[in-house]
Amino acid sequence: MPEVRSEIWVIAEQHGGQVLPASLELLAKARELAAEPGWSLAAVLLGQGLQDLARELLTYGVDEVLLAQHELLTEWQTPAQVKALAQLAGEHKPQVILAGATASGVDLAPRLAARLKTGLSAHCVDLEFDDRGGLFAVVPGWGGSIMAKISCPTARPQMATVLPGVFAPAQAGEAKGQVIELAVDLSPDDLGYKVLEKVEVPPAQSALDGAEVVVAGGWGLGNEKDWQLLPELAQALGGAVGSTRPPVDEGWAQENQMIGTSGRSVSPKLYIGVALSGNAHHLVGIKNPGLMVGINKDPQAAIFDHCDLGLVGEAGEILPALLEELRD
Repeated sequence: MPEVRSEIWVIAEQHGGQVLPASLELLAKARELAAEPGWSLAAVLLGQGLQDLARELLTYGVDEVLLAQHELLTEWQTPAQVKALAQLAGEHKPQVILAGATASGVDLAPRLAARLKTGLSAHCVDLEFDDRGGLFAVVPGWGGSIMAKISCPTARPQMATVLPGVFAPAQAGEAKGQVIELAVDLSPDDLGYKVLEKVEVPPAQSALDGAEVVVAGGWGLGNEKDWQLLPELAQALGGAVGSTRPPVDEGWAQENQMIGTSGRSVSPKLYIGVALSGNAHHLVGIKNPGLMVGINKDPQAAIFDHCDLGLVGEAGEILPALLEELRD
């Protein structure tokens, strides 16, 4: 059996021979985590015909790429992926296994944790180690009003899924590690189902993608009529409209306008948060804004703890005044 030394594993999710951005983001954070205890880092790659991709992954700062190839891993089929990863982890005993909180990752990770009889911290926004190599996963808790640190002090491996867009992706450099090919034992009976047809559906586009100005609204706007002030302001500023969860649930905004843990991440030069509380579930989706403005009638609203400029008052009064100034 090939010798595997890596203590931290990142599941390198790939689609069509391309590693997903969420996995590259995790590799960057995992490299940072591994530095202090002096641990080795591996990217775990499952599929078929992925030798070139495995060599490419070496350029992202990993010590090892653990490559498991099998015809049943050609397509992403969770039962096969889980069994393969459980075999590899059972044989090589990593300390930590990380996965992106993607559609596939959130399906795979809890099944793998159950198979390995360990814990899982899900939908994390940060990760850190204590001085004994214990993993603390940071997640928004209690409606997003606080950040909670979660750990499984005795269970191994320690597992976590991390929201896409939280960390900056790893950048390619010089390849210094090695590709280790590992065998997995799979059979068609492991799947429990058979794929008859695959239909590719392109992801929904959003005006938020790449927007330099974002005007985001929350439940505090109160009604759909006042919500319509947001697209007017966004249009005047050459920007896009974002939302928290409640306006989407009410039908004022579309799903692809939601920002935060269940939505998109944005990096605008100007962000204006209107009548939203500013809890962590939303703010985690705002990455390095140039100027952050909050508008809320409650002077104690959490948004004011995070913005550069705050306006206290009714949005129905402040927004028309702003629009009038912009139109003059």
